[in-house]
Amino acid sequence: MLVFLDFEASSLSPNSYPIEVGWVFEDGRRESHLICPALGWHDWDAAAEAVHHIPRATLLRDGTPHDWVARRMVEVLAGHDLRASAPSWDGKWLGVLLHAAGLPRHALRLRGSDDACVEAAAAVLSHMISPEDLGAAAGDCVTLFELRERRGAPAHRALPDAEADLRRWQDVRAAAIEMAGRLRAC
Repeated sequence: MLVFLDFEASSLSPNSYPIEVGWVFEDGRRESHLICPALGWHDWDAAAEAVHHIPRATLLRDGTPHDWVARRMVEVLAGHDLRASAPSWDGKWLGVLLHAAGLPRHALRLRGSDDACVEAAAAVLSHMISPEDLGAAAGDCVTLFELRERRGAPAHRALPDAEADLRRWQDVRAAAIEMAGRLRAC
């Protein structure tokens, strides 16, 4: 099952670490956790805090222990198709979290949510468009949807951003179904 996941982080530096994670399954199940920093996680950027509005003191006071969050993620997310809008950054923070908890860095793998949108459109259109034209048609469907919808900036909180990725995937799939209906009518 598809799961859209997002992290917020201490900064964008090489020493950054995850401070919040949220995920939402395509069936609507969702979870979010503030992450209490592991020992040795000291990197902090005030500019990043100005974006996500999560003070380090809040993490220390209200965050869930990093190792518990990592184990919970493996327990709930293993075997599912994990997607993130920034898979290289989110994958970095996932690896940092798993490593700090003593879990294998590749216990969970992320792929791009943009790819999930193209794949959803292609799945809908595959019965109506030749295989050689399918990739372009699916990409066009995503582009047309995005031009039509123009959404606002991300919330920069993990669960709302993961939920936005899910809605985008659902909306692109719906746009592909609409396109398929028009193709059938022709």
